[in-house]
Amino acid sequence: MSTTDPSEARRVAAVQLQAVLGDVDANLEQAGRLVSEAARDGAEWIALPEFFTSGVAFLPSVAAAAQPIDGPAVQAMQSWAAAHDVLLSGSLLVRDPDGEVRNAVLLVDRTGIRGRHDKDLPTMWENALYVGGSDDGVVVVDDTTIGLAVCWELTRRQTVTRLAGRVDVVLGGSGWWTVPRWQPRRVFDAWDAANTARATEAPARFARHVGAAVVHASHSGEVACPMPGLPPLRYRGRFVPATGVWSADGTVLAMAPTPEPQVVVADLPLRRSAPVPPPGSYWLTPPGPLPLFAWHQQRWHGRRWYAKHQRSAPVA
Repeated sequence: MSTTDPSEARRVAAVQLQAVLGDVDANLEQAGRLVSEAARDGAEWIALPEFFTSGVAFLPSVAAAAQPIDGPAVQAMQSWAAAHDVLLSGSLLVRDPDGEVRNAVLLVDRTGIRGRHDKDLPTMWENALYVGGSDDGVVVVDDTTIGLAVCWELTRRQTVTRLAGRVDVVLGGSGWWTVPRWQPRRVFDAWDAANTARATEAPARFARHVGAAVVHASHSGEVACPMPGLPPLRYRGRFVPATGVWSADGTVLAMAPTPEPQVVVADLPLRRSAPVPPPGSYWLTPPGPLPLFAWHQQRWHGRRWYAKHQRSAPVA
């Protein structure tokens, strides 16, 4: 059973950013402005996207955005939470005392860090930026049990297994990029349409399988970078905006209507549903041929790049 009163509702917000890749100062300024806007709209819980300090791409500037847990980005989160008396979630690249970088999803309020989840498996070129974690992503804050999951974690059965029936709400976000428009265009455009649909439908599907509401922040805007292990090719695409709030049965309560930076606010009932059993496959929905190829190929090249360039590198 839920630890919360079924009739209770929270005003929540999901933030949509257009990150400047690798520019922590610019991204903190944008995020802080939108957090303030969400607080003025009465939001008590505010979700920032995955990689909200840096965006995500296979770029040295993004890798260099990693900070210690007591660095400027987390200090900024703490100052926003204290100024507005809100609970914030968001992920950033954190360099831990062991020298490894992790994609840390943090829960922060006016008292400090209330919880942390390290994304378990880097996606594609993310393997060049950080190593995975192994925690369950379940955090109790006051009387609410919160699940933490980001991006492709919302598309895998193992994430459902760790959260289903255990949490009142999932605070998450993504930096989900599109399939590039290579030749033959008709084929790649069809793959991109399927990939975009998978991104926009993932929060609702995940909510049904977990049996809990989902507050999902995301990036939008264009992104370009080299392709790991494929030097003749260069990626050009965009982030899929999928910012919104979904109830435990997968009903959309609010969603960003445009890709511009903005805040989506909704009054969210804290009411669990019976989880819908996930499929027996590894993926909740198949990624498609090109993303699946990149999942394996970029993982291999990304891990080599991480070992050579990112592990134990100096903090900027």
